[in-house]
Amino acid sequence: MNQINWNDTALIFSSFVILFMILAYSGILVWLVLVSTGLLATHFSLKIAIAFVLVITVLTLVIPALRRMVITNNIFKLIKKLKLLPTISDTEKEAINAGNVWVEREFFSGNPNLQRLAQELYPTPPPEVQAFLDNQVETVCAMASDWDIYQNKDLPPQVWEYLKKERFFGLMIPKEYGGLDFTPIAYSAVMAKLTSRSFTHVATVGVTNSLGPAKLLLRYGTQSQKAHYLPRLATGEDIPCFALTEPNAGSDAGSITSEGVVFKAEDGKLYLRLNWRKRYITLGTIATLLGLAFKLKDPQNYLHLGKDVGITCVLIDTKTEGVTINQRHDPMGVPFYNSPTTGHSVIVPVEQIIGGVKGAGQGWRMLMQCLAAGRGVTFPATAVGISGLVSRVTGAYSIIRKQFGLSIGKFEGVQEPLARIAGFTYILDALRLYTVGAVENGEQPPVVSAIAKYNSTELARQVVIDGMDIMGGAGICRGSRNLLANVYTAMPIAITVEGANILTRTLMVYGQGITRCHPYVYDEIQSLESEDFVAFDKAFWSHMGSIVGNGFRNLVLNITRGLFVKSPVYGDVARYYRKLAWASSTFACFTEYALIRYGGSLKRKEKLSGRFADFLSWMYIVTATLRRFEAEGSKEEDLPLVHWSMEYGFYQIQLAIEGITDNMLSWLPVSWLWKINAIGKMPDDKLGGKVAQILQKPSDTINRLTHSIYIPTNPDQALGRIEQAFKQVILAEPIWQKIKAGVKEGKLSKNKPLDLPESALKVGIINQQEFNTLRLAETLRQDAIQVNAFDVDVSKVIVQ
Repeated sequence: MNQINWNDTALIFSSFVILFMILAYSGILVWLVLVSTGLLATHFSLKIAIAFVLVITVLTLVIPALRRMVITNNIFKLIKKLKLLPTISDTEKEAINAGNVWVEREFFSGNPNLQRLAQELYPTPPPEVQAFLDNQVETVCAMASDWDIYQNKDLPPQVWEYLKKERFFGLMIPKEYGGLDFTPIAYSAVMAKLTSRSFTHVATVGVTNSLGPAKLLLRYGTQSQKAHYLPRLATGEDIPCFALTEPNAGSDAGSITSEGVVFKAEDGKLYLRLNWRKRYITLGTIATLLGLAFKLKDPQNYLHLGKDVGITCVLIDTKTEGVTINQRHDPMGVPFYNSPTTGHSVIVPVEQIIGGVKGAGQGWRMLMQCLAAGRGVTFPATAVGISGLVSRVTGAYSIIRKQFGLSIGKFEGVQEPLARIAGFTYILDALRLYTVGAVENGEQPPVVSAIAKYNSTELARQVVIDGMDIMGGAGICRGSRNLLANVYTAMPIAITVEGANILTRTLMVYGQGITRCHPYVYDEIQSLESEDFVAFDKAFWSHMGSIVGNGFRNLVLNITRGLFVKSPVYGDVARYYRKLAWASSTFACFTEYALIRYGGSLKRKEKLSGRFADFLSWMYIVTATLRRFEAEGSKEEDLPLVHWSMEYGFYQIQLAIEGITDNMLSWLPVSWLWKINAIGKMPDDKLGGKVAQILQKPSDTINRLTHSIYIPTNPDQALGRIEQAFKQVILAEPIWQKIKAGVKEGKLSKNKPLDLPESALKVGIINQQEFNTLRLAETLRQDAIQVNAFDVDVSKVIVQ
């Protein structure tokens, strides 16, 4: 027998690795590589050895029964013993099973279908909805300013009546029940425009159309419940609220202490005796119909569902004896109704359970499914309304407000936050429409909804902070002229409600995502719990093949920086799709390593989970933004916004990668590899300047950027006043350039800048019409930069 030449063996092994990478990246079965390796061997003894290994490997892996007996059986026992996969509580199962998986699974796969991502529905409101926006929504926005609402600590009575008359409380209730039968895109558009006028509109109109009795009745109510309540809700005859949160139960439904007990009354009918103590209930103080989440007990098993039935939702007339709704919270001074409510021995028939007796114990599933859709529609719409308003206000103000003789928007220090405002506004509307497109298409993706809720509110908060910084003193002096102060104080509410953002980021986005959206983990967990050995074998080995294949694919993508990935589009943005594929592959590899290293304890690694959530979120946001650009016709004038958004998005992915590698791979000094081969960096100053300038001049681009908001034309309104001054100042700018040229040529003296227009008129540099334009611009500018001042009752001032 020939002696084995180890140099030859090394060459064969190297060839094997290279071939394996190519074949794995191409998706060809791994065992074919072993065949190729055997053919490369030059020594008979090596060929025999490889052939033997090949035969044994193929027989063991390809024949399911043999594979299960020799390998899978031991792996099955080991995983159960070491608890390498996370366990799922009943509450978590309800949350995970609420809704379905959508495009988020593409990112967990490591090999996303870019064509699919680029072609998902990107909806626009139909003509009849646009007419409603241009008429009814425009009308209600004009009826009261945000300052008026704050002064009255409520919507004016005429606004309440108009909202009821025009069915704003029944936007999504079908016409057969008296509603407008709007789809999610229509509801989203209405909410965005209302938000740009006042946050109070959001809380008032939003809660009646998102999480509340109407939504629950539509999906789960009995026919008699729908027929009775939906017409009353559509017209505002009934004002609804939903009581979920308790002092010791927020995101943890298992901690709910509110209780209902089934009993049989003397009339032989079944009733519920309810006791509760709830808080943070929007519209609770004025509600006539209260939806309640509670734990249902049935000691006598009258319902034949066991003694502990579980979380249930019920409808209660607030005039029922024992119901208390006579208090009100003060959420940051924002004047929408939010309150505690208590109930003591409140008696209602069991037929008041949403869905009837069949709905008993189904409450948490109902809530999770409705919350998923609500998070993905209401909050992004709110964020778009806010960011659009801030964009218009700060863009105009940066031109009309001057320091050192220059518009403050000319200073790079101001351009930096302006660029963020414009870029985030572009991103937010993309996120809104891409997500609502899924809901419009019948999807109910809880992970995507959590991504949308968390990121839209956080980005909107940064937009408001940047806006306040640019406005300076005009931003902090409250009054009818101030458009941002009330929004600034309201932002923590959006951050907090329907799942506080900290928990949404660290527990929901990735915690649910890795279980529900990973191609194999949920199947593995289910098969382990059900002792389904065959199902586990299938899922596990598919998972192993995916790990190996994606590992080599990721190596190729890192070396080539995604150069050879096929983009679904051509042109300037094609490279971003290639980067997205590279990012997804890296994300999938890190996820597999995290699963192997931490096993079932991964969900308790919340800091790490938060960084994975950022990684996943920004891949989704990048996808939505790219889809927006294509859906809007790939307009060249929008490219600065797209490039800024992409660079910022991939930089956030890079930060997430560094956070993961610095902490998860700290024992292995390799994190520098991802730093020197960074997937993204911050947008440079030149690009930021171009984006900032979009907000500083009237154009179709800024109109598209802020198309969702209410823009009054009346100069007596704060935004109308700023807009009027902005347009006039822009109109006067070329005339000022003439005057500056005259100063440079020595025709005018710069010692008296206030007298320059008059001097320019006298020497013929400008004509009378141009002089009048300058004078009007200055008059409007001076008016627009003023802030409110209030009389002080001197008799109440104490001098110490």
